[in-house]
Amino acid sequence: MKKALVAYFSATGTTKKVAVSLAEAEGADLFEIVPEKPYTAEDLNWQNKQSRSTVEMQDLNCRPAVISKVENMEQYEVVFLGFPIWWGREPSIVDTFLEAYDFAGKAIVPFCTSGGNGIGFVGDRIKALLGGKAMVVNGQRMGGETSAEDLKIWADGLDL
Repeated sequence: MKKALVAYFSATGTTKKVAVSLAEAEGADLFEIVPEKPYTAEDLNWQNKQSRSTVEMQDLNCRPAVISKVENMEQYEVVFLGFPIWWGREPSIVDTFLEAYDFAGKAIVPFCTSGGNGIGFVGDRIKALLGGKAMVVNGQRMGGETSAEDLKIWADGLDL
C-alpha cells in the first residue's frame, strides 16, 4: 500500500477507536485533529439549537480552530479521513483540516462513525471543498465496534 495517514476528529472517542484500529491494520501514521476549544457534552447537544455544534453546522463557512498540524503532509499519498457524522455531513472542524493542506494528487478516503446515519454525500462535499485537486474515494460508515480485520479488508479492497 502507498504511504498512508489516518487523520481523524473524534468528539466522544468512537471515531478515535476506529481510526487507531485502521492505522494499525494498514501500518499507517495516525493524526488527531484537535480543536483549539474542546467540545463539551453541552456543546454536542444536537437537541439544543444554541449548542456550539448546532450553531457551527448551520454555518457552512464556519471553520473551528485546530491546535494540531500534520508535519510533512507531502509524504502521504493516501489520507484516510475519519469523523462522526453531524447533521448529515462532516463536522466543520474537518473542513478546517481539509483547507489547511494541499491535497493535490492524493487519495482521500473518508470514513465516518454514526449511530444510524450513513456517509451520504460527504465525498461530494469534500471534492467540492478541495476544488477537485484530490481523488476522493467513496467513503464508508463504520460502527464503533468494527474489527481491525474488517477495516483491513475494506482498506485493502479500495482501488487506490
